[in-house]
Amino acid sequence: MAYQNAYSAYQKNNVTTASQGRLVVLLYEGAVKNLGGAIKLFEADGSVKAQNIEQFGKFIQKAQAIITELQVSLDMDKGGDIAKNLMALYIYFNQQLLDGSIKKDKAKLEEIYKMLNDLLESWRTVANSTANAPAAQVRGALNIQG
Repeated sequence: MAYQNAYSAYQKNNVTTASQGRLVVLLYEGAVKNLGGAIKLFEADGSVKAQNIEQFGKFIQKAQAIITELQVSLDMDKGGDIAKNLMALYIYFNQQLLDGSIKKDKAKLEEIYKMLNDLLESWRTVANSTANAPAAQVRGALNIQG
């Protein structure tokens, strides 16, 4: 019990102190983890056992909720073409997840998993770059405060 409380406190602190880039990474990690969990429930014959259907649905719903959170967090005014392209991707992801979930189509889910994982790696690079760090932490950064 104490371990669970400590872990929950750690997770909460990790989120509340994260930069915006790190928060996006955490969201992508959650989507990839949940979608991966759903994919692992497929049997060799491409089916999902009846006793795993509920868990399968929960994994898909969590992945969709995270993608929706990414979608609503886009700043369409400031984001320009990047925000528009990400919006289109997120809509596509949720459509494919819904369709793949209903039809139990492992290939569709794996396609979205790969795309999410590729985006995750890109966001990790961005979040870890000096462009995402406050100027005071970057050596030789331009001081625009005067």
